[in-house]
Amino acid sequence: MSFFSSFVAYLSDVLGPFFGASATAAAIVVFTLCVRLALHPLVRAAVRGERARARLAPHMAELQRKYGKDPERLRRALGELQAKEGASPVAGCLPMLLQLPVFFAMYYLFTTDEALLGETLLGAPLGGRWADALAAGGVLGGHGLVYAGLFVLVGAVATWTYVRTRKAMAGAAAGAAAGMPGGAMGAGGPGSAAMTRLMPLLSFGTLITVAVVPLAAALYVVASTTWAAVERAALGAGRPSAGTRSTPSAGSTPSSRPKRSTT
Repeated sequence: MSFFSSFVAYLSDVLGPFFGASATAAAIVVFTLCVRLALHPLVRAAVRGERARARLAPHMAELQRKYGKDPERLRRALGELQAKEGASPVAGCLPMLLQLPVFFAMYYLFTTDEALLGETLLGAPLGGRWADALAAGGVLGGHGLVYAGLFVLVGAVATWTYVRTRKAMAGAAAGAAAGMPGGAMGAGGPGSAAMTRLMPLLSFGTLITVAVVPLAAALYVVASTTWAAVERAALGAGRPSAGTRSTPSAGSTPSSRPKRSTT
């Protein structure tokens, strides 16, 4: 924790001539982006895992249809398929799990470090919350306008993420359904439709976080979520890979396809 605090203080000194009294706030944003950049290889690995699982969705849906009444046989078949294609769920989740300790440490720093929380952003104290800003001058007060700017940015990022997530989940569900005779129900089960509607809405939870945490932590959340949205878009997360459309349904082989007549 002391390393994080010292590094933010160093960045604040470097940025002081450019940002003045808001140098610590700028240092929090720069520090957050540096950490996200260092974790970029893990995100790339997670995206590769997502693509591998999306590519296998039709196969997995077919296995669910075929062995749905035999959970043990289904588990073995799914494990064999994932091992063969290098699409283990652990491989996709592990990179994200490894990021959590860093994010928790940063969040703790930006909610407890008195030296940081005593600084300001355009006059708004980094240790204050939105409720304090409203009490100090209302929505259009100096402090309130700082939060208004954050809400606008977070809302734009959340909307963008919402649209991309809806498209990605709808495409994944359609791809899984197309790969099996049972249709969409077999692809995701009875709760899949509800999950498809709910998951995209989670991006708007950031608005609540920004409203209740100290401003220092809100800056971290805004910088981190904005970076994540741009990063995943740049990596093509949620878009089908080239092999997704041409992947045959489970149980089929090239030799089983009808051959074109040469006569």
